[in-house]
Amino acid sequence: MEQRTGPPKSIKQVDKQGLVWEVPKSFKKEMRVPARIYANKKILNDMDYGVFDQITNVATLPGIVKYAMCMPDGHYGYGYPIGGVSAFDVEDGGVISPGGIGFDINCGMRLITTNLTLKDVKPKIKTLVDELFKKVPAGVGSKGFLKINQNQFKEVVEEGSKWCVKEGYGWEEDLEKTELDGRADWADNSKISERSIQRGFNQIGTLGSGNHYLEIQHVKRGNIFDEELAKKYGIFEDQIVIMFHCGSRGFGHQVATDYLQQFLKVMGPKYNIKIPDRELACAPFNSDEGQDYYKAMACGVNMSFANRQVIVHRLRETFSSIFNKSPEELEMKQVFDVSHNRASLEKHEVDGKMKKLIVHRKGATGSYYPGREEIPPLYRESGSPVIIGGSMETGSYLLTGSENSKETFCSTCHGSGRTMSRTKAKKMVRGDKLQQDMEKRGIYVKAISFPGLAEEFGGAYKDVDEVIDSVDKAGISKKTVKLIPIGNVKGASNLKYNLYFLLIFVIMFVIFFTIRFSINL
Repeated sequence: MEQRTGPPKSIKQVDKQGLVWEVPKSFKKEMRVPARIYANKKILNDMDYGVFDQITNVATLPGIVKYAMCMPDGHYGYGYPIGGVSAFDVEDGGVISPGGIGFDINCGMRLITTNLTLKDVKPKIKTLVDELFKKVPAGVGSKGFLKINQNQFKEVVEEGSKWCVKEGYGWEEDLEKTELDGRADWADNSKISERSIQRGFNQIGTLGSGNHYLEIQHVKRGNIFDEELAKKYGIFEDQIVIMFHCGSRGFGHQVATDYLQQFLKVMGPKYNIKIPDRELACAPFNSDEGQDYYKAMACGVNMSFANRQVIVHRLRETFSSIFNKSPEELEMKQVFDVSHNRASLEKHEVDGKMKKLIVHRKGATGSYYPGREEIPPLYRESGSPVIIGGSMETGSYLLTGSENSKETFCSTCHGSGRTMSRTKAKKMVRGDKLQQDMEKRGIYVKAISFPGLAEEFGGAYKDVDEVIDSVDKAGISKKTVKLIPIGNVKGASNLKYNLYFLLIFVIMFVIFFTIRFSINL
């Protein structure tokens, strides 16, 4: 590495605005394509050097086309940087890599509108957040209210949101406002392990831990940037909306783990693939192993869709009980459900030819320009809705896909992006003090633990406004609405479960060495 922070010296500006930067193929001899970073100069200079090292490693993978790319919220991740985008030609040895999709398969965002205003909700915000905290479990190891057996779970991972709606956990119109209509139809539950089923079958309807959250938000006056699009989405000034962020929980993690291990075994001996980092383990997309993972990944996609669908059902129940009106009367309609951890088979133009590509987005959101077939018919003429979560202290955004996303395989950012480790964040602030300060500023937050809450304080993230300005000015997605938090259920780390797993590890460690010592005797 040339340096520990900031971009490599060989990086060059490739646009007039200073928002697109390129690291040349010559940076590493194994690179097949250049690497591009979308960010303003300040964000670029503040990026950890590991981001540049990782995205240039991605540029070495077989079958990659055009560029390996990183969005402005990019930060160091597993194999790929979080914020990484890459596309591989499936007819020319292109690979599929779990590291380019993420362990939390189909982690994503869902946005729900209401006809309530701040005046309606502010007096009841604590009641709402406290009740949602009970109805939508958060934290490591949390279990959902949906009681199904493992055979039923196998049905869920093949049917996704459609299974939930069929069982009464949602509305038909929810499916029309979900990517893939809420179901990856190529899923095959014979490609997933028993261990993954055991980890996931009781977690539907839960947030999980880390930066996952459920947030009640306010559309402040002046925060609508495109009146026509906002109206199409059902959004108006002073409105209350609900946004949440979660994925496929332990199930998706196990699917990724299983196939990373399998790919490491076959990658070199069977396919003669050499990679600069084991975390980029991959297999040709059209190989047996690649196709098995693609079908298993789809099961993770469907579990995540189902997870978010059940959470919407619980949201509607909660608001209905507190406001004594039906969800229909409250107009609790879905705007969209969008993923930011998935591989998608798409057609894009490369060097003047339309090619079938497997597009990896890891901490990056699909941002489809008007007319793309991936956009539900309701939104196809205007571009896809793009939901971007900020930190719990600053605000989030609803964007819309725009024409320049042709340059990024229809991709944009997914959030504000971490700038600080969780350990450092806990040293910077106290969770209980942060909760009190936020309440004084009009944001009532409830979390599993105070240390976990401290990990997620606003200063641990990039300035979401700068991130959004970068993608808006680059033309890969356009600002539509900004949403300000007033209540938050935070899926922060659960101290109880961390200690529990530490205790289990210690016990197993002691048992192992006791047995080994006995054998030696």
